[in-house]
Amino acid sequence: MAATKTADAAKRRTGFAVLGFTRGDDPVDSNQEMSIIHNVPKTPEQWLEEAVPQKKQGIFKLFLGYAPGVGKTFNMLSEGIRRYSRGEDVVIGVVETHGRTGIAELASKLETVPRRAIEYKGTGFEEMDVDGILSRKPAVALVDELAHTNIEGSKYPKRYQDVIELLDAGIDVLSTMNVQHIESQVPAVLNITGIQVRETVPDWVMQKVNEIVLADLTPEALQTRMRRGDIYPLDRAERALGHFFKPGNLIALRELALQQVARAVDRSLESYLEKQGLAANLALRERIAVCASSSPAAQYLIARAARMAQRVDGELYIIYVDIGTDESPQDQRSLAQNLRFGENFGGKILRAKGKSVAEEVAKLVREKHITQVVFGRSAQTGLRKYLYLSAIHKFLRDAPAVDVHIVTQEMK
Repeated sequence: MAATKTADAAKRRTGFAVLGFTRGDDPVDSNQEMSIIHNVPKTPEQWLEEAVPQKKQGIFKLFLGYAPGVGKTFNMLSEGIRRYSRGEDVVIGVVETHGRTGIAELASKLETVPRRAIEYKGTGFEEMDVDGILSRKPAVALVDELAHTNIEGSKYPKRYQDVIELLDAGIDVLSTMNVQHIESQVPAVLNITGIQVRETVPDWVMQKVNEIVLADLTPEALQTRMRRGDIYPLDRAERALGHFFKPGNLIALRELALQQVARAVDRSLESYLEKQGLAANLALRERIAVCASSSPAAQYLIARAARMAQRVDGELYIIYVDIGTDESPQDQRSLAQNLRFGENFGGKILRAKGKSVAEEVAKLVREKHITQVVFGRSAQTGLRKYLYLSAIHKFLRDAPAVDVHIVTQEMK
């Protein structure tokens, strides 16, 4: 009893943790080791850390652009510096300067967590040190180029996976990316620019973004920056202006970025209305279905339907009807790849088996209360064209009231 009272008094005086006592006023078990943490008072910072509720998830803010040089990294660093000046604990996880002195000067104003050295095939590389940032425990981390693919031997294959871990640890993340790296935009970008984007970020990652800031610049101003050598060295600038940085490409890519931000604003508005109890005033959510096949062109069709669903914040369904024409191993592999492609957009897979695609799709449309259906149209003539039109007419006859979109599947 005396030992217990003495320990209780010690706890009252200093807040020390006393371990090894049994419940209540029972005497200490003589066979149990009693461990008393060193008699050092807690600092005010430690008391404050215990008193303030810990944030469960970091805030994810993305600076989105449509091309290199529009100001994504500049804007990210500027916000990081502003937050640091207000007293927030801000570090740079990774910033790619690409030889731009202005970016390097801004980055020098913030603490940078040293990168991790990795050797791959006899060559040394440096990648962002995720564990180093976690050990440092900042409030905010700046992570450039979200779509970056990490070198083999890194903790994760993709940089967006690094970011997810930082967010899960309660660290706010500021990041950058161009719209062409969003997975659902890849087919559209291929048609616009003729360039196949290899580094992509799944659309489900975009759903985790809390704030999107558009880093915008007119195509004319961007081309002027290019000619001055502000983006690439002058020897590369003219070549870039004749290819990716052509006016038509830039205008179309800028539109994609504006649409992406507009959809994010719409989602924010809907969320606000729901929190305010005004959700009843909103229209019912659209359900958009797309008919998929084993054809490689189906991915373009799925991406088109995904963008339609995103614009109206609707649900996406991918319908596949097995009529016995996709029996070969190659067709099965292609079909599986197309369906996985649809799932990456958050699409729900609906399968059916029958003799008529039109009949089975009409049944699913009725059962799932689909509001819009997207069909693909290939450039066909003769009997194939007649059969295609006949199937569409049969669907319209059997299906309930639904909007139908006929989309050309030809890729440029």
